[in-house]
Amino acid sequence: MKGDQAMTIPSAPGVAARRRFLARLGLAVAACAGASAGGAVGAVANAAAKAATASDGSFPTADYDWTNHLWAFGVDANKCIGCLRCVEACKTENSVPGNPHQFRTWVERYVYIEGETHARVDSQQDPVNIAAAGAPDKYRFADRYQNEKVEKAFFVPKLCNQCEHPACVQVCPVGATYKTKDGVVLIDEKQCIGCRYCVQACPYGVRYFNEEKGVPDKCNWCYHRITKGLQPACVDACPVGARVFGNTLDRQSPINLFIRNNRVQVLRPESGNSPRVFYVGIDKEVN
Repeated sequence: MKGDQAMTIPSAPGVAARRRFLARLGLAVAACAGASAGGAVGAVANAAAKAATASDGSFPTADYDWTNHLWAFGVDANKCIGCLRCVEACKTENSVPGNPHQFRTWVERYVYIEGETHARVDSQQDPVNIAAAGAPDKYRFADRYQNEKVEKAFFVPKLCNQCEHPACVQVCPVGATYKTKDGVVLIDEKQCIGCRYCVQACPYGVRYFNEEKGVPDKCNWCYHRITKGLQPACVDACPVGARVFGNTLDRQSPINLFIRNNRVQVLRPESGNSPRVFYVGIDKEVN
C-alpha cells in the first residue's frame, strides 16, 4: 500500500514513556491543586490567628483587652443636617486621599419631589456638589432643589458596617482582611496583594482602592482611637449627635441605649452579612 499511510502502533518503550509522562502530569496537577487549597487554608489560618483572643490584653495596645468590647455604630437620619463635617474630619484623621471621589465615610441626600414616586439621591461626590464646594478638599450640598416642590428630604451618613459575617473576609485569598474579636474588620496592608476581591465583594460599596499604596482602604471606626478610649473622629465632629458609637457589652453605653430606645434597622439585611451599623429615620429607598 504505497499510496496510503498505514497507522503505526507505538512500540512498547514509547507506550511506557507516554504513561510515565501522564503520571508525572497527574502528580503536577494534584500538587498545584494542593498548593491552591493549602493557600486558602493558610489564608483562613492567618485571619484566624490575627483574630485570636489576646489573653494578655495586649492587642493592639498594652492596656486594651478586645475581649471586653464589642463595638457597634448608630446613625440617626432624623438628626443629620448634611453639614459633612464628619466627612472632612474622617479625611483628616485617616489621611484619606484629598480628592472628591474617595472616602471612608460619606453622606447621601434623599429628596422626594411632588409627583415623583422615587427619591432623587446625590452625595458629596456629585459633580454639582463638587462645584458648589469650590475646592476638592471641601464638601457641601448644592441648593439644587430650591425651585422644586419638595415633599420630604433627609440625609443618610454611610460607612463600613463592620459586618458580623463579612463577605470581604470570606473572599480575601491571603487573610489580609480579617475580623477582630471586638467586631471591627481591619486590613493588613503588608499582607494585602491588591487583588481587589474585597472591593467587589462588599455589598455596601464602602471600600475604595488607594492607588498610591496599592491596597484597598475603608472605614475602621477609627480603630486607633477607640482602642484608646476615644470616639471615632466622625462622631466627635458631628454637631447634632447624628452618629452614635459604643460598646454593646456595656448595657448603658450610648449605642445600647440608641438600639433599645429606637426602632432601628440595618442596610440590606437580605445579604446575610449582619451589619453592625444601626439606622433610624430611613425608608425603603435607602440601601
